[in-house]
Amino acid sequence: MPPFPTLRRARSARPYRGFKRPSLRRVLVGGSAADTSRLPRYIWIAALGFATIWAPITGYLKTAAPRYASHMSLILPGSGASASVNLAEIGQASSFANSAFASNSISPTETYKRLLAADRVVRDAARRIGLEARAFGKPQVELVDQTAFIHIKMTGPSPESAQARNGALLQAFFAEIDRLRQDELSNRHESGLTAIDEYRKSVASTRAQIAQLQGETGLRSVEQFSRQLIELEALRTRLDDLRAMHERKAASVAALERKLGSDAGAAAAILRLNNDATYLGAVDQMSQAAADLATARSSYGARHPEVVKARAEFEAQRSGARARAQALGETGEVFERAIGTGRGTLLTELVRLETERAGYAAERVKLEAQLDQNSARLDRLAPLAARLEDLQRDFNVAEAVFASAIARSQSSKTDIYASYPLVQVLEDPTHPDGPSSPRKKLAIAAGGAGSFLLLVALGMGWLRQSMIRSLLAKGRSA
Repeated sequence: MPPFPTLRRARSARPYRGFKRPSLRRVLVGGSAADTSRLPRYIWIAALGFATIWAPITGYLKTAAPRYASHMSLILPGSGASASVNLAEIGQASSFANSAFASNSISPTETYKRLLAADRVVRDAARRIGLEARAFGKPQVELVDQTAFIHIKMTGPSPESAQARNGALLQAFFAEIDRLRQDELSNRHESGLTAIDEYRKSVASTRAQIAQLQGETGLRSVEQFSRQLIELEALRTRLDDLRAMHERKAASVAALERKLGSDAGAAAAILRLNNDATYLGAVDQMSQAAADLATARSSYGARHPEVVKARAEFEAQRSGARARAQALGETGEVFERAIGTGRGTLLTELVRLETERAGYAAERVKLEAQLDQNSARLDRLAPLAARLEDLQRDFNVAEAVFASAIARSQSSKTDIYASYPLVQVLEDPTHPDGPSSPRKKLAIAAGGAGSFLLLVALGMGWLRQSMIRSLLAKGRSA
C-alpha cells in the first residue's frame, strides 16, 4: 500500500488556489511529479540561477578589453666545449666547459626562467619600448619537462604591441646574460691577475735568492757542482794510479841500488864524471900510479925512495882527479870508470828510474795538495749546492705555475659559457592572428555547462519524492 494515501487524494482532489507556505516535510520530500503547484518556485529558481550564471559572463564579454598573446621559444644546447693549448717550454693550458645539464643540482632552464621574470630584465625590456614596468606586464615562462625548451608568452593590447614586448624581453634577456657573463669574466680575470702578481713576486724573489747565492759561492748551477764532483773523483783516481806508479818506481830504484851498491846520486855522479875526458885521463893516470905504488911496496919497504916516490905520484894523480871532480860539481870521491861496461848501463837505468820516481813524487805531492784543496772547497760548497738546487727547483715550479696561470687566464676568456650556458632562439616572437582574451566560445561553453547543471539540479529536485520512494521500496524488499 503506498504511503501517505490520504494526503495524495487530498492533493489530487483539491484545485490550485495560489501560493501557500510549504511545510518542512514538503521542502525535504517534495511533491508528486504531477503536482504543478511547485512550478512557479522552480521557474523563479531557474531564472535566478540563469541570471547568476550569464550576468557575469555577459558583463565580461561586453567590458573586457581584447588581449593578444605573442609566443617565442628558447633552447639550450646540451653539449660541452673544451680547448687545449700547448706552449713550448712553458706548459699546457686547458679549458673545459661542462654541459649545461651535467649537474643534477643546478638546472640552467630554471635559472633562465627566473632570469626572464626578474624585475631588472622586465624594467629593461619596458624601457626599450617606452613603457613603465607596471604597464609592460610579467612574462609567462613555461618549461617543458625532459627537454631544454623554454616557452615565453607576452600579452599586449594589440598584436604589434605583444610582439614588440616579446622582442624587447628577448633583447633585455640576452643583454642581461651578456652582462652577467662579462661580470663573471671580469671578476675571474681580476682574481687571476692577483694570483699572477703573487706568482710573479714569487718567481722574482726566488730568482734574486739564486743570484745572491751564485754571487757568494761562484757556483752557477747544480750541474757545475756535479761536474766538479766528477772531476774530483777523476783526480782521486789519477792520484791513486800515480801513487801506485811512484811506489813501483821507488821499489825498482831501491832494488837497483842494492844491486849496484850505490845510490842514485852516486850513479849520476859517476855517469857525469865518466863522460868527461879530462877526468877519465886523470883516473887512468891515478890507476897507473896506484899500480906503480903497489909494485914498489911489493919490492921495497915503506920508507924506500921508490915507494915514497910512487906514493907521491899516486897522491898527485888522485888530487888531480879530485880537483877535476870538484870542478864538475862533485864533492865526493867517485873515481870509477863505467863507460863501456855493463855496470854503466845499470847506472844509467838507475838514474833514469830515479828521475821518473822523483817526477812521480813531485806530481804526487802536487795532486795531493790539489785534491785536498778541491775536497775542502767542495765540502764547503755541498750544502750551498743543495740550497741552490732547492732554489732552482722552487724557481722552476714557480715559473711553471706563473706561465700556466698566464696561459689559463688567457684561455679562460674563451670559456664564457661556464656559468651561463649558451641559449639560442628556437622560435622568434610570433605575431598573433587573434586575441587571446576574452575567449567568447569558452565563456559561452562555460555558461552553457552551468545552465545545463542548473537544469539537472532542478530536475532532480522536482523528482526527488519519486526517487526517495524508490529507494525506500528497495530498502524494504532487501
